[in-house]
Amino acid sequence: MKILHIDTNHPSLIEQLASAGFENYEDYSSSKSDIEQKISRYDGIVIRSRFAIDKSFLKKATKLKFIARVGAGLENIDCEYALTKKIELIAAPEGNRNAVGEHALAMLLSLFNNLNKADKEVKQGLWLREENRGVELDGKTVGIIGYGNMGKSFAKKLRGFNVEVLCYDIKPSVGDENCKQVSLEELQEKAEVLSLHTPQTALTEKMINTSFIKSFRKNFWLINTARGKSVVTKDLILALKSGKILGAGLDVLEYEKSSFENLFSKNLMPDAFQYLIAAENVLLSPHVGGWTQESKEKLAQTIVAKIKEKFSSRKNLIN
Repeated sequence: MKILHIDTNHPSLIEQLASAGFENYEDYSSSKSDIEQKISRYDGIVIRSRFAIDKSFLKKATKLKFIARVGAGLENIDCEYALTKKIELIAAPEGNRNAVGEHALAMLLSLFNNLNKADKEVKQGLWLREENRGVELDGKTVGIIGYGNMGKSFAKKLRGFNVEVLCYDIKPSVGDENCKQVSLEELQEKAEVLSLHTPQTALTEKMINTSFIKSFRKNFWLINTARGKSVVTKDLILALKSGKILGAGLDVLEYEKSSFENLFSKNLMPDAFQYLIAAENVLLSPHVGGWTQESKEKLAQTIVAKIKEKFSSRKNLIN
């Protein structure tokens, strides 16, 4: 069974697939069109996010039995069309869920205690204690939207902080010992912190807008380690300016897919983003919530295990 790898990953991924009898081929530099010309030779493809696997690409993938994405989501794949071609879709949210949970907690604690702001000030010779008086997480109510692998990991990290953790999810009965599942209305009534852990879908795109934000009874803190397109940035800015949102930790941005570095060129930076990078109550990171030394290996191990489980027997290798 021939597998094409188009993104670099932890070396154990290829090593262990080879040991299991799979033939591995690597191409980390060819254009999408060039890979389209040869994809018909392969039974599987392993990707991260180098380009979208769309209908045009899949039409040329005549032998493809699986697409494995070394990451949590599958939004860069035309899943609906792939399934009509009976292509197995494999993702690895288990691989970086712990990293995401830790990153979300780190952002929240940094915001509550003004750590990034205080760090910059001390390095500039400013010793401002009262101006950096923090807020305690103890006793707060934390709301989580999306209670899958990532949401569950964050809720588990909150144990020991003496907080009430509520979650809203479109799937029923996902609550557990770490979190009580409630209606969206109850979450908006009680939450003082909102953390997003949702995939990118038609339901979640632009979900956090002015109407949604105003539905919260209390002023609240926002953490987004999920998908940038879930938040309407200009509406977030309005809420930050009014104080409805007390602060935001954003590991993802709606701008990141459009050459992020170019935003810093003259006249290309949106006004909303200019506000974010200047705001003292906004913490930004470059989509690295699930990007740890440990998660790199865990993601690879998860993908290997799933490929071997589904395709290592001879009967699954037969067309």
